[in-house]
Amino acid sequence: MGKIRVLLADDHEAIVSKVRTVLGNEFEVVGTVSNGQDAIAEVNRLDPDVLVIDIAMPVLNGLRAASQLLSCAVHTKVVFLTVHEDQDFVDAAFGAGASGYVTKSHLTTDLVPAIHEVLRGGTYVSQFITS
Repeated sequence: MGKIRVLLADDHEAIVSKVRTVLGNEFEVVGTVSNGQDAIAEVNRLDPDVLVIDIAMPVLNGLRAASQLLSCAVHTKVVFLTVHEDQDFVDAAFGAGASGYVTKSHLTTDLVPAIHEVLRGGTYVSQFITS
């Protein structure tokens, strides 16, 4: 099997750059987009294994994008990477079809394990989420 194929969706170039660094050579970043609408289009076009997506983005937010992808029954797993650290956002993310939820403050420690866990069929939530 080849490298795990990841699509990144975030409207902040600094975060995209940091995620690329964290994913390193273990993963293949097949594309980057800056809004949820483009994320849906690129998931359909590129068929990545994982979509790493922010919640707050222009045009179409990450929650709506994930929900639309869920209704299309794509196989791509969704991992949210966000600044939001409360349970309401976690619940909304999983309700929209996410398999993983990582906060940006713990990007370097949690993103890679989250991707591996969701591809094994599990779920992942950063342990420091507050209610």
